[in-house]
Amino acid sequence: MVENPFVGVLFHWLGGASAASFYVPYKRVQRWSWEVYWLTGGTIAWLVAPWVFAALRTYDLLGVLHATPSRTMFWCYFWGAMWGLGSIAFGLTMRYLGLSLGMAVTLGLTTVIGTFGPPLFRGKVGELALTSSGQATFVGIALAVAGILIVARAGQAKDRELGASGTTSAIVEFDLTKGLLLAVFAGIFSSCFAFGLDAGEPIRKLTRAAGTGQLSVGLPVLCVVLAGGFTTNFLWCLGMIIRNRSAGEFTGRARAASAGNAKSPPLLRNYALCALAGTLWYLQFFFYTMGESQMGRFGFSSWTLHMASIILFSTLWGFALGEWITSSRRTRVMVWIGITTLVSATIVIGTGNYLASREPSNTAVTTR
Repeated sequence: MVENPFVGVLFHWLGGASAASFYVPYKRVQRWSWEVYWLTGGTIAWLVAPWVFAALRTYDLLGVLHATPSRTMFWCYFWGAMWGLGSIAFGLTMRYLGLSLGMAVTLGLTTVIGTFGPPLFRGKVGELALTSSGQATFVGIALAVAGILIVARAGQAKDRELGASGTTSAIVEFDLTKGLLLAVFAGIFSSCFAFGLDAGEPIRKLTRAAGTGQLSVGLPVLCVVLAGGFTTNFLWCLGMIIRNRSAGEFTGRARAASAGNAKSPPLLRNYALCALAGTLWYLQFFFYTMGESQMGRFGFSSWTLHMASIILFSTLWGFALGEWITSSRRTRVMVWIGITTLVSATIVIGTGNYLASREPSNTAVTTR
């Protein structure tokens, strides 16, 4: 199959839309603690869906993983586990900094580190910068970071305007020092997912050799990386379940603190919503691997496309849900400038990858 970076951009947009939408079903879960519905949905996202989709879309899944060097398996799992720590810290960052500032710092760091980390590790950044395609890709990455910061700044302005009008309260537990430390930790460790995907190149090669098409060669890698992410999230949720005594909610018992007057949770509805949320979460990386397979020599730029697409569609969800209705015209103009910048970034990155596909083989540089 001939690689097409612009098709890859479309796949990344689909992944971003899935990532931006996965939390919506969680909002309709009733009378379940956070740790209960997060672990339930996570089991689908990190354990069930990866194996189901990989088994359906690839050949000889178990044979491929059995033939994978143990070193590759370790690093894919390790980076996935480190990403799990970052995802936990991300939630705490929102608690101490709020959504806008927390996302600006965390996603900005995650975008830069997750994009440039693998090629830096392999010593390829200098070589990439010498090609016109590489320069175009770097410009697109810079635009994406700028777009994330502009949207975050607009979000801060929206929060200030809502606070001034009395329609929302300030962040109760705001702590700049603690929040920034957590944001840096979350930004660094969340980018580990990109390192896990990069470490899975031997698995992709074995999957391709087994007869799997180009679009699906990355799916077995997700089975290993997400197993690591499941481990850290499971241990965190288990600790919260023990501390909060919320295990009974899995079987329909009301929370112990209010069992005397609370209704039992609607089990079938909650499990169905969590399954939907978990599937949507997984689909972001299902489409990510498809998009990455089309990006050619600059596959590392896929991480920037993924982050930009998440912010893009999360912001559009905010408009659809009416979160920006009461914002001033200046704030709405700012957020649309951010959205336009993000869309432009994805197009520029796609163009850079397209130029790379047309460069002579003796001048093009591979990042893997």
